[in-house]
Amino acid sequence: MSSNKLTELEMRLNKYRKFQAFRTAKELLLITLALFPYAFAVNRMLVPHSIVTGGLTGLCEIIYFATNKYIPIWLSSFVINMCLLTVAFKVVNWQFCVRTLYGVVSLVMWFKLIPIADEPMLHDPFMASIVSGVLCGIGLGLVFLNNGSSGGTDIVATIVNKYWHVTLGRVLFYCDLIIISSSYFLPNVHNIEIIMFGLCFTFICTMAVDWTMRQGRQSVQFFIFSQKYEEIADAINTRIPRGVTILDGEGWYSKKPIHVITVLARKNESNRIFRLVHEIDPNAFVSQSETIGVFGKGFDQMQK
Repeated sequence: MSSNKLTELEMRLNKYRKFQAFRTAKELLLITLALFPYAFAVNRMLVPHSIVTGGLTGLCEIIYFATNKYIPIWLSSFVINMCLLTVAFKVVNWQFCVRTLYGVVSLVMWFKLIPIADEPMLHDPFMASIVSGVLCGIGLGLVFLNNGSSGGTDIVATIVNKYWHVTLGRVLFYCDLIIISSSYFLPNVHNIEIIMFGLCFTFICTMAVDWTMRQGRQSVQFFIFSQKYEEIADAINTRIPRGVTILDGEGWYSKKPIHVITVLARKNESNRIFRLVHEIDPNAFVSQSETIGVFGKGFDQMQK
């Protein structure tokens, strides 16, 4: 291989490494910011109404109320998550543990920085459960979209799923149901309505998570017809960056061969691709369509 080709390969490799580092830094920043509405909703809306959520946060709320508010939520959350991560590190891959550890530290930080309100932000507990469910769901959805995790029952579900044929959703549902129902025995709760508010919160939060992830994972497919297909393909490959496939075709009317660029991308990348194509060839013919699901590198992972 010639020195020029080696230099070009090294430049592309360095560019790819820089892109990966930038994307990782962006994901970690978004994970931190996304966990703010979650902690805010819990400390400002749910805890003042004694509404217990599902997951590890709900368990930490039970500890908080059972100890007469002596053990703060952030402390019990940190300790329990560290214990779960110690087990998970021996069971699942280290990448999952590192991302989860970062999410746990970020969430604990927000729980620590946002004080629990003496008076609820919303005085109607039903409205508080709805609004907090939306905030928490959007926050968690953004965390998952950026390949993060807030820890807690996510770790338990991952460990259980590795050894038993039980879906993650079912494990999380059982954990949430047990934790929320057990809040009935707390002295300051002992109210069926409060449990119903907790279940309502969980339902709305789940729906908000699904909605957020659907919006963030929408993908599109492009077919681009242009005489400048090589220049457009190189630009998409390096400036978006997205993989490109060139298909050989033939115009039925003209009977002339033509090259067609095929691109799969995220929906939020559509405008950038359109602008790039227009910049290189304003006369290009472009077809865009939404796809139901795209699985593979750079998109969603296929489930076993």
